[in-house]
Amino acid sequence: MIQRIQSVYLLIIAILMVITLFMPLAVLQQGDALFRLDATGLSTMTDEPELIYPAWGLFALTAIIALIAAATIFLYKRRILQIRLCIFNGLLLLGFYGFFAYLVYTLKGDIAGVDISVRLALGFPLINLILDYLAIRNIGADEALVRSLDRLR
Repeated sequence: MIQRIQSVYLLIIAILMVITLFMPLAVLQQGDALFRLDATGLSTMTDEPELIYPAWGLFALTAIIALIAAATIFLYKRRILQIRLCIFNGLLLLGFYGFFAYLVYTLKGDIAGVDISVRLALGFPLINLILDYLAIRNIGADEALVRSLDRLR
């Protein structure tokens, strides 16, 4: 199960998405005020952070991506289902960026004169998209190998 390289790819996807849940995706600055945008939403960067604009949809989407990647590892006997779940996970990763862009667009409209600087965690879903593609390729190669061995029997 874990000997297969696609299982390692899927494990890395799950780990990076869990990290994405807790790291800031962007920092917004309006004058002297600093705001942190993470998977839970927009909060102030003070001693006692206060959630100003919740984005629980982004949190749920990130958690679902991590759960699907972790669950796909254990479906190693059903390779076609693994491929389908990886494709669905890739679409969810693209949806993550779409939802993030929507949040930033909405926040720029609500908060006047805001500067946005993105953080490292925003690149993790892009890395996951590449790893997801590699997992799909390797699962497909395994399926082709099994089918070719079935023909020899």
